[in-house]
Parts: sequence; structure tokens; C-alpha cells
Amino acid sequence: MKKTIVFLLSAILLLGGCTGKPSETGPGAVIPTDAPVASLSADAFYTRYKESSSRPVAVMVDNDNGQARPHAGLTEAYMIYEVPVEGGATRLMALFYPEGKEKIGPVRSSRHYFLDYVLEHDALYTHFGYSPRALADIPALGINNLNGVEGSGADIFWREDEATRAYHSAFTSMEKILNKTGVLGYRTEREKSPLVFAEQVTELAEGKDATSVKIPYTGFYSSGFSYDAESGNYKKLIGESAHPIQEDGELRAKNIIIMQMKTYPLGDGSARINIDTVGTGKGQYITMGKSIPITWEKTSRSAKTVWKNEKGEEIKLNPGTTWVMLLPSGVSPQIG
Repeated sequence: MKKTIVFLLSAILLLGGCTGKPSETGPGAVIPTDAPVASLSADAFYTRYKESSSRPVAVMVDNDNGQARPHAGLTEAYMIYEVPVEGGATRLMALFYPEGKEKIGPVRSSRHYFLDYVLEHDALYTHFGYSPRALADIPALGINNLNGVEGSGADIFWREDEATRAYHSAFTSMEKILNKTGVLGYRTEREKSPLVFAEQVTELAEGKDATSVKIPYTGFYSSGFSYDAESGNYKKLIGESAHPIQEDGELRAKNIIIMQMKTYPLGDGSARINIDTVGTGKGQYITMGKSIPITWEKTSRSAKTVWKNEKGEEIKLNPGTTWVMLLPSGVSPQIG
């Protein structure tokens, strides 16, 4: 009987060792390439970004008003830009690893200043329409794009609740994006890895308290974050409520970057705006309940944005999802 028990235990251990799935992640651990970003430990997040050789996928996500929400897919983005557009609204550009998500959206149209961050990350770009300036810039800048209105990517989208969502109703999936990328022969190996992450989570020793962050884009819309000390993450808010998403759980961030930029009318006879993304400016780096002042610098449309602390040192982001908030220079964030 004892020999039988020993044999069974040995077989179980042998089979467990052959799965290639360690019980916990850490240095040297095997990290499945399809592991959800939201579930990754700091070690696993750092390793995933550092070792990834694939181009990220950038998707424009509608955020005009309540009809555009709840959003789908944002929990799996490793970086999200929130940027002003015309009419006092904001639009999101989410960066994903090329895997996973069955549903992303609602997808919306491009604006030319988002292209500067597509280039910065060497991303494959997915959008549903464009402004006239973006239409001209996308081919001129050599961006590999999938457009839902016409041309390269019209068949990778579907509509949901069109009667109530109106033009907030276009969705796509990563599978459809990648299949179309293959058909079009776009390059899939990344040539840039612009983000600098610390290997371990680090607190800002000289930072000021930042457990509450509110960014008042307009009098009728504010984007914000509330710090959860237990998890070390920020819960994403719209106004005073949780940011609505279609998945279970909450939309969260480990890091928040605020960049204040000159924003002004484009001057093309429309309500569209221009944002001076190239140049220098001020901002805030917020993580682990603290905030420090930073400067940002971007020397060209395709160059990486460099964030530095007051000592002139390039900051290292804590490993985890980062929200980058572009804010008109005359608007002050409320941090406390």
C-alpha cells in the first residue's frame, strides 16, 4: 500500500512539473504569453514588456459621452492615453499586446496628434474613420493602419446597439485585427520599446500625497483616479463614479502621467483642435499614493517622450498599467 501511495505522489509531481506553469511568478518564472495584463505581478509585467518582440496594437476608443460607455477591452491595455478632442470631449488610445481580447471598443476616428504616439510606440493602428488632417498624415508618415470606414480594415468591425449607441457602436477584436494585419503584410516585429520600467515597484520617497486625482477637462466632464492602498493601484473614475466597463471588475492603473500641453483651434474651419505634442512642458508622475512634478520632452513626432524628475533624471515607471493624460496647459489637475 505504501509503495502505491509513493508511486501516485511521484506521478502527480512529475505531471505538475511538465506543465511549464509555475505556482507563482518571479525572476526566471515561465510567463505565458497570453496571460491577462491585469493579472500580472510586477515581475511578470516587467518581463513581458522587456522581452516582447511584437509590435503593439493601438486602438482608438470613443469617449465622447455616456453613449460611448461602458467600454470593452481596456482592462487588458498596458498603456492608455486620454486626450482632448473637439467639443470638450476626450478620446482614448489604448495600447495592447497582440493577443487576447475578444472585444474592444467602441472604436472611433483618428485625430492627427494621436499619430505622434502611434509612431513613438511603433504600433499597428486601428481606428474607425479620421479627420482630414489625420487622413493626410497617416500615409505620409508611413503608419500601418486598419480603418473601419473604408479601405484597409472595414471588414474587421461589427456594430452593436446601433439604434441607441448611434455612431458609438463599432467594435473589433484582436483576432480580427491580427488576421487583417497578416493579409496586408504589415511588419509584426517591433523596432522600438520606448517605455522605461523599474524592475520592482518603488515608492516616491519625496512625493506629495496623491490618493485622489481629478482632471477637469471641462465643466461637464472630469476624469479621475482613487488610490487603493491595499492593491497599490488606482481605480479609474469618471466624475465621482467608477469608469464603466463591460467586463467584471474595475479599470485600474499603477501609474498616472499628466502632461500639460498647449492646445488651440486647428484653424481649418471646424471645431477640431491642435495639440503641441512636440516640444517640452511640465506635468506630474503619480504612483503608489504619491506625486512628483516632472518635465516632458519630445523632439519630433516619432521620438519617444522623455519624462524627468526635478533632478533631471529620467523616471522609471512602476511595472503596471499606465494612464497618460494630456491636459491643456491652462487647466490644473486636482491632486490630494
